[in-house]
Amino acid sequence: MSHIRIGNAPCSWGVLEFDLDGEAAGYGQVLDEMAAAGYEGTELGDWGFMPTEPDVLAGELAWRGLTLLGAFVPVALKDPAAHGPGIEAALKVARLLAGLAERMDGHGPFLVLADNNGSDPVRTRNAGRVTLDMGLSDAAWRVFAAGAERVARVVHHETGLRTVFHHHCAGYVETPDEIARLLSLTDPAVLGLVFDTGHYAFAAGDCAAVPEGLRRFADRIWYIHFKDCQPEIAAASRAAGWDYLESVRRGVFCELGRGGVDFPRVAEWLAARPDIRWGIVEQDVLPGMGAPKESATRNRAYLRSIGL
Repeated sequence: MSHIRIGNAPCSWGVLEFDLDGEAAGYGQVLDEMAAAGYEGTELGDWGFMPTEPDVLAGELAWRGLTLLGAFVPVALKDPAAHGPGIEAALKVARLLAGLAERMDGHGPFLVLADNNGSDPVRTRNAGRVTLDMGLSDAAWRVFAAGAERVARVVHHETGLRTVFHHHCAGYVETPDEIARLLSLTDPAVLGLVFDTGHYAFAAGDCAAVPEGLRRFADRIWYIHFKDCQPEIAAASRAAGWDYLESVRRGVFCELGRGGVDFPRVAEWLAARPDIRWGIVEQDVLPGMGAPKESATRNRAYLRSIGL
């Protein structure tokens, strides 16, 4: 599938947006190992993880042969008071991305917008088993969607970059119906979706739901994250009532091909989507957990085995 190129993200090395104990690897080690494992691109990680001066960051990426594909920006969108600061945070990141766009291969990096995941204790405690009563009210949905669209409009106006929303467990846009609600309330020309296979599987409660999710939201998917979900661990999480971070610690997001996501069918779907030029591997781990370089290498080999 020659039109698809594969990157990885710092979260596969334990660089996550949450306030966590433990120390993740530094950016130099992460980028070195990412390139050595055969990846061609990366996302930015938390602000300050990588250099934030465009010339310095461009140099660090270029000599490793890596393209900057996007950056994750969490905003507590249900709170209207967070919209203004959220726009400023998004613009800070987007300006850095835009400063590198011309130096790369013509791929315009995405601003990856998300809820401030993990900040609501009910949603965090019930990730993977969210019920309707844990969701937003109609009024809160309007505030949330308006904030997301406003961020995307300002980012595009100021930098020319497009914004994709990242549905994510432990946030207010987790389940398939919550994704559908957000998309129904936002302009399809302004806000796209990054489809994360692992988060979708965990949230839906069934890895087999992923191909249907790709079909359901096809018109809004601009970008994709390859993440697997281990169904037995997901079931144990639901039975034992683990919170989101405990589920991650127990390995709910496993190496590709070792969980329940049908990646050959994902590859078939991508074959018909030449507009999606990049896929990003994400195997969320906590700082110090696992062997990220070895996992990244096996994940890349697995995708090659299915034609990606």
